[in-house]
Amino acid sequence: MRAAVQIRCLALLFAGCSSQPPSVVPTSPAPPDFPSTFSIVALDSETGDLGVAVQSKFFGVGAVVPWAEAGVGAIATQSYANTTYGPRGLALLREGLGPEEVLKKLTEGDSEREYRQVGVVDARGRSASFTGRQCLAWAGSRSTEGYSVQGNFLVSQATVEVMARAFMESKGSLAERLVLALEEGQKVGGDARGRQSAALLVVRRKAGYGGFNDRYVDLRVDDDPAPIKELKRLVALHHGNDPVSLAKRLDHQGQADDALRVLREAIDRTPGADAPRFELARRLLAAGKTDTGRHELAQAVALDPQFDHFHFRSAQILAEAGLESDCLNEVKKTLLLNPEYAHLFRRELESAVSPFKPLKTQIESLLRS
Repeated sequence: MRAAVQIRCLALLFAGCSSQPPSVVPTSPAPPDFPSTFSIVALDSETGDLGVAVQSKFFGVGAVVPWAEAGVGAIATQSYANTTYGPRGLALLREGLGPEEVLKKLTEGDSEREYRQVGVVDARGRSASFTGRQCLAWAGSRSTEGYSVQGNFLVSQATVEVMARAFMESKGSLAERLVLALEEGQKVGGDARGRQSAALLVVRRKAGYGGFNDRYVDLRVDDDPAPIKELKRLVALHHGNDPVSLAKRLDHQGQADDALRVLREAIDRTPGADAPRFELARRLLAAGKTDTGRHELAQAVALDPQFDHFHFRSAQILAEAGLESDCLNEVKKTLLLNPEYAHLFRRELESAVSPFKPLKTQIESLLRS
């Protein structure tokens, strides 16, 4: 009997499970540290973005559950997860199979399929889910056009029902809607065992860093008492960086006023995002609007006045604008908060294109003091 329970514990290492009825009950009790998972896979029909959001009482869930490929689909594999379901499922979607066919092919040769749970959505919005009969109750899903929500070892089926409704009724980017769905699902119970990690993956063609891949949003909270709250904060920071890229493109196209408008709108929308504030200050100072630029720069630094890098960024921007006295004050604050920045300033002074070059003598004096 003891050996059977040990085998069962291993088999149920990772929780998380389709629209099966809530009467699915495991044949043996769950071990005390049994993890549980709920997730959503979805398509944004307007942008074509595909994404996965997940929360679990499990360390580093983002390394296991979410899989997505731009123009192909998104997959969540959980509940004693078979991680081959991610790449294999995407390959099958790429070949033209629908989500139902993909699930059939993934599970038919898997001797442990009854412990698995999977959600799939493709680039056409078709969705499907699978919940094995040995997933811990409550286990099930809600799948329809454009998304699939699934979870196991939940307090109740209300979690997936509320998540589905929240996603359908929400507005904003796909990333924001996915995290909102997690947030609302947690409010009505979520995992029966609590919270530990959360993750979000959204893909868009050539929207990754530098345009070199499709990972538009790829965020993880691996170990936190309130992982969804932290994930929401990270999404806000990520979206705060987006307007900077857009502003730069507009500026390159000769639309400087539109670039400023985009940055101001971003600040109004996400007051805690630092990137658009620093970029707005830089542009205003470069345009000769010294008083306004100084004010915006001070507002950016005030978001976290004890963060050394904010003062370093401020010093760079002030140096670019030729405001030498202000720049040196920020250099002093940077070094006071973190003397290790002396290495960075020395490297900056070695660069022929560094904005600090005209202040070489003064900064070297500060570094020696």
